[in-house]
Amino acid sequence: MYLVDIADPRSPESEQLLAHLSRTLERITGSSGAGSFRVDDFLADGACFAVARTEEGVAVGCGALRPLEPGVAELKRMFAVPGFRGVGSAVLEFLERRAALLGYGQVWLETRRVNLRAVEFYARQGYRPIANFGRYVSRPEAVCLAKTLTLPADARPGFKAWTTQRPAG
Repeated sequence: MYLVDIADPRSPESEQLLAHLSRTLERITGSSGAGSFRVDDFLADGACFAVARTEEGVAVGCGALRPLEPGVAELKRMFAVPGFRGVGSAVLEFLERRAALLGYGQVWLETRRVNLRAVEFYARQGYRPIANFGRYVSRPEAVCLAKTLTLPADARPGFKAWTTQRPAG
């Protein structure tokens, strides 16, 4: 099982995950993507940074949300350490639930077309192509995706966080 919860993006384990993500993106796309990520964005109201851990407490994945426009959160810095099957799905489920509880009706994201694994992952999770937004307009290497959220049946008003548990492997 993986335990996913809110974390400080400035912590050593978060910084290590983000550095691993940047190296991976650099290899796949030619860009680390770090230029579109500012830690302060994920410490503000309506934003969050989450880390997935194994039952032993080892950090194996991360992801973040930040406000983009009214009713829309942007998904950023999604990463799963290779070899830990299901981590990406666990982090995404956690962040989508969190976004719904924060009042967002949609989650938007950008990835590079060349990152086929990411594009296919998001398609399997119900994300659909949208027009490129913000800094990605007129960037043919970018693909933007969106998903409409519904508040989970088990969510209670005022409930701020929970742990997503998914079987490992």
